[in-house]
Amino acid sequence: MTMLSDGELEAFLESDTLAVIGCSSTPGKPAHDVPAYLQRQGYRVIPVNPFADEILGEPTYETVGAVDATIDLVEVFRPSAEIPEVLTSVQARHADRGDAERVWLQLGIRHDEAVAEARANGLAVVQDRCLKVEHRRLQG
Repeated sequence: MTMLSDGELEAFLESDTLAVIGCSSTPGKPAHDVPAYLQRQGYRVIPVNPFADEILGEPTYETVGAVDATIDLVEVFRPSAEIPEVLTSVQARHADRGDAERVWLQLGIRHDEAVAEARANGLAVVQDRCLKVEHRRLQG
């Protein structure tokens, strides 16, 4: 596992627009409450969830590739078993659009092999850490 310094984590927090894969419409779930916290901190949160029309007052997208806006950071709330597929879609987005070069896998979500491949293909990736916790610790 690659440990990132606080300075490296700060670079992730300098993002403006976050696409949140697996963003939930259910208050009380981390996949809802963490993006809601980040939205309150001034980030633009773009929900990626094929089963909802709107979350946190924003229209949802079925896939990260379908997002119209430029994405600074992709935050992921999906099971670890789905991470290879998720990172493949983010890599495709990055190759096509040149954005989405940073990915944050939330606390409890990790896939070392897929992360190593994504890093080798030019993505910066944090895994198994909570973006809300790190934001509060470093910028709160």
